[in-house]
Amino acid sequence: MIDLSPLITALTAAFDWHGARITFMSQFLVALIRVRTVNFAEIATAFCGDAKPASHYRRIQRFFKDFPLTRAQVAAAVLQWLPLGQQWLLCLDRTNWKLGTMNINILVLAVAYKGVAIPLLWVLLDKRGNSNTHERIGILKHFLSAFGHERIQGLTADREFIGTDWIKFLKRQRIRFRIRIKRNTLVSNPSGTSEMAAFRFFQNGRIGEARLLPQPRRVWGMTVWVVGMRIKNDYLLLITADAPDTALDDYAQRWEIETLFGCLKSRGFNFEDTHLTKRERLSKLLGVLTLALCWCVLLGEWQHEQKPIAIKKHGRRAKSLFRHGLDRLRNIVLNLAVKEREFCWATTFLSCT
Repeated sequence: MIDLSPLITALTAAFDWHGARITFMSQFLVALIRVRTVNFAEIATAFCGDAKPASHYRRIQRFFKDFPLTRAQVAAAVLQWLPLGQQWLLCLDRTNWKLGTMNINILVLAVAYKGVAIPLLWVLLDKRGNSNTHERIGILKHFLSAFGHERIQGLTADREFIGTDWIKFLKRQRIRFRIRIKRNTLVSNPSGTSEMAAFRFFQNGRIGEARLLPQPRRVWGMTVWVVGMRIKNDYLLLITADAPDTALDDYAQRWEIETLFGCLKSRGFNFEDTHLTKRERLSKLLGVLTLALCWCVLLGEWQHEQKPIAIKKHGRRAKSLFRHGLDRLRNIVLNLAVKEREFCWATTFLSCT
């Protein structure tokens, strides 16, 4: 019989659940890492224990149908496990795909953390396409209520997340934002007497050369700083209300949420394999994936500290911290019968920080 007690102990410290639920979550996490897919039939075959896969499958179904797993519970565990620091750089983005004729569309607010963003809040959108101002403001208000304004170092978002009311909200809340704008967005000249497309202020610069426009400009009737550069076949143009000198460096960390989506999907847990369609159950599944993600990142971070991950010619790591940890953890849980001591060691990373 495989002993999951070290993981059960770690989860008991993070969740105020009774023993059966904690045991189930331990089995689910181990099976998820073994099979690297959210397909319930596959996970059921990898559960520890003597029961038949069909019995495990019914338990999984009951959990996602009946048992509450809230975003607040998941966020509390994340804050216990990861040393996120006192201030967080937030990344706002969407991930979406189709399941048959249904659009699965998730708005995610995450914290940049050493190469991969960690989800804290998310909303399942009942539509296809971009989020609207109401939805974006809603998720930010939820963050402010749960964690407080003092936690926010800044907010990064791509060209989808623009609009007058949205930017006005961020300015009213004194949230430092670094938001990318489209190249044809109208920006005023220094005197404010005329406007032209934003890219024209940067078209004579060298590729990769950052430039901050002198003095604030009017964009959508609001006064903001504009900073940007030419990049290959395009422009990277940002607006911000303050501290424009660090805007490009902050925005560069927005890519960590793209890394997150890769970890949840093809480079990690194959989130798109799910057959769930109800938004509440999809939200629970994303919560469970967030727990697994944290475990892998913590283990990958420790391994990187012991022996740094190789750097490729393009200057990036050969593996993300997440994948580094996932590969090691998967090797352990696929060989639990002979690696029980190593499994016990791996669960120590889920101790409270």
